[in-house]
Amino acid sequence: MTNDKSKDLESNDQVCELSSHATGILSRRFFLSRGLASAGSLFLATNLNTLPLWAKQIEKAKINAEALKTAFKFKGDVLTPAHADFKKVAFGRQWNKLLPNRLPQLIACVVDEQDVVAAVKFARANKLKVSVRGGGHNWCAPALRNNGILIDLANLNKVISIDAEARKAVLQPIISNREVQAYLKPYNLAFPSGHCPPVKISGYLLGGGMSWNQGVWGHGTESVEAVELVTPDGEMITASADQNQDYYWASRGAGPGFFGVAVRYHLKLYALPQAISASVYYYPYENLVEVAEWLGPLAKQLPSMVELSIFVLEAPKELAEKCQSSAGKVCMVTATVFADNKDNAREALAPLDSCPILDKCLSKSIAQPTDFEALFDASGALWPGDLRNNVDAAFSNAPVADLLKAVDQHLLKTPSKKSIVMFAVFTGKDVPAPLQDTCFSMTSKLYGGPWTMWDTPEEDKANIAWHAKCIELLKPMLSGHYVSESDTVKHPEYARAAFKEANWNRLAELRKKYDPDGVFFNFTEGLT
Repeated sequence: MTNDKSKDLESNDQVCELSSHATGILSRRFFLSRGLASAGSLFLATNLNTLPLWAKQIEKAKINAEALKTAFKFKGDVLTPAHADFKKVAFGRQWNKLLPNRLPQLIACVVDEQDVVAAVKFARANKLKVSVRGGGHNWCAPALRNNGILIDLANLNKVISIDAEARKAVLQPIISNREVQAYLKPYNLAFPSGHCPPVKISGYLLGGGMSWNQGVWGHGTESVEAVELVTPDGEMITASADQNQDYYWASRGAGPGFFGVAVRYHLKLYALPQAISASVYYYPYENLVEVAEWLGPLAKQLPSMVELSIFVLEAPKELAEKCQSSAGKVCMVTATVFADNKDNAREALAPLDSCPILDKCLSKSIAQPTDFEALFDASGALWPGDLRNNVDAAFSNAPVADLLKAVDQHLLKTPSKKSIVMFAVFTGKDVPAPLQDTCFSMTSKLYGGPWTMWDTPEEDKANIAWHAKCIELLKPMLSGHYVSESDTVKHPEYARAAFKEANWNRLAELRKKYDPDGVFFNFTEGLT
């Protein structure tokens, strides 16, 4: 991948070319299609009759940007497509470098929570739809919509409070998984954060949150006790089990379909496990299905504090020579236990040594002490940044061996060595565990799929085709999708498949009730 990201953006045929002429065409489409031309008349106080049509639209955008700053007292930066940094701000913080060709009319970079209020009120007054960007990590970039205003929360990155005695914390949304655990460690506390270190809690919690120690702590959003948010009317409210319950329900799982802007999360915390330990086993790819056939039933016998996963990935360098017959692929089994003492940790992980083909294991590391920092390092190495990605993580109640049988030959044809396939096999007797009354409602016996990752635009076609085929092979055994790690843009049906029918219908009814004018984009608007 080129080191010059701006050149890469310009060369990517999936990204809009924002030359001066193209910017004019883009702006004309934006402003005519969504009516900023008429909405801007609320503040327009200059004669544009002498300008070409596309230049008029840019000038109107500029005037509306000024109106947001003056009439609504917005303190942050407001950018239009004519701004020199517009493209950089729109695309620069997107985790997935397979960038879309969608762009808003305005980007409002807030500096505090009152800026969020101002931006929403401005959008409502000008009939501009709102999208919200937290960390920019969602693989299909649903925050980037055509038209409307993008509210960028990047500066809302503060820890408001940590109450160690009550085991509670209040955080702004743009704090990463790694940062959450680092802030809590001095208090000997932890939170069920996500696995990928740079992911911010904003989208992670809104989407449900596939967490560390999920078998004990539950999904991330189940430990959210209250959310402070801005409504479609531009009002700041607190939603919890005792007040504004509908907003509270929707904020815990609606993901990109949420009709508000979460600006503070009130979190329930837990005692930091004192003996986090991990075992890792590498098996020949040829034994993949055999290992999976043993692993599936084993999961029921393991305590729920053990997190169990099976991977197919490129063999580490020290094992590469032994994996030449399988195109360099290897089967990796990982088990992490969140125990209170070393004896409990070793006991919980001991059954991993019962594999009937343990003698074929290429390498193993058993019950090694670890911590969240090391876990994040390992996870970050598996899912590195600055890559192009196709990701569709799904739920299934089928045996993990059946899923891997369906794709075992296809996995040998991965165009990129960086792609991985992973299934987390949930442990314990109560699987899938019942969920709290949250919008998040899709769960199963296991979770995972292909994370297809590659470097350059020239590799797009082969990798996208490989990914699509992989999902096609798995599809008959999938029971649902995870809204935060599926391409709900290309496949809007995946958004529907991320919820039980009753929850999907209730979310739609609540959106009609609380956002009848459609201030916030729903799952599908502004994507074409």
